[in-house]
Amino acid sequence: MLGIIGGSGLYNLEEFKLTGSFSLNTPFGKPSSEVKLCEYEGRKVAFISRHGEGHSYPPHLVPYRANLWALREVGVNRVLAVSAVGSINRDYKPGDFVLVDSFLDFTKERASTYYEGRFSKKVEGNDEVARLLNEGKVVHIDVSEPYCPQIRKELSEVLRKLGLEFHYGGVYVCTEGPRFESVAEIKMLEKLGGDVVGMTGYPEVVLARELTMCYASLCVVANPAAGISQNRLTSDEVIGLMKNREKDIETILKEFIRYLSESRTCGCKNALEGAEV
Repeated sequence: MLGIIGGSGLYNLEEFKLTGSFSLNTPFGKPSSEVKLCEYEGRKVAFISRHGEGHSYPPHLVPYRANLWALREVGVNRVLAVSAVGSINRDYKPGDFVLVDSFLDFTKERASTYYEGRFSKKVEGNDEVARLLNEGKVVHIDVSEPYCPQIRKELSEVLRKLGLEFHYGGVYVCTEGPRFESVAEIKMLEKLGGDVVGMTGYPEVVLARELTMCYASLCVVANPAAGISQNRLTSDEVIGLMKNREKDIETILKEFIRYLSESRTCGCKNALEGAEV
């Protein structure tokens, strides 16, 4: 099943048929919102709001581990996250979509793994994830290709079909937040090869991989980053741009659900092979 994580400005799947909702409590705490099960043209989809009802979770306090685990519990094995970002790459314009393929992590205080050795949570289940956790194993996953190549390819085909402006590839820089970045920080991140900047893409991407889920991010450029923009950055600008793109995002999600291959042909499901110490 496909899971969709809604970021800033995307709190529901308004035009999808709601078939159920679950308020779950995971071994990693409560998720930021209910998991809503939806249906579109006979295909099941699970939705969770990253920032919760009323946008009540700031980026550094989003319960990332609980969110991904809750999606896993309802049967999700592929995730598409929608995220508003600032552009560092000067060729990216507000409203553009970006299908990132790598990341730089500049977060500071986030739990970014499920596997904590002897301190790991005990969980139910008999799959490889449960075994590694229950046996207290130390795990080092490979993130050479953190974003699912199959989802990215199929999503790019959808965007191309819809005639929407997008960039295939790019480096997502994740900062701690909740403040915006300084001009000096953006200059540094530009020199390091960052293309877009946000506050929520990490640890989502690695947590999904630790659960052997496919994960990809549909990034929406909301504004140029500090120093590139000539204006003062505001949250209103971000939410406003996402609101303007709402119909396009809904169209993309519908077309993607319709287009997504039934089988997983990527290597994401094998992410734990060779990772155990």
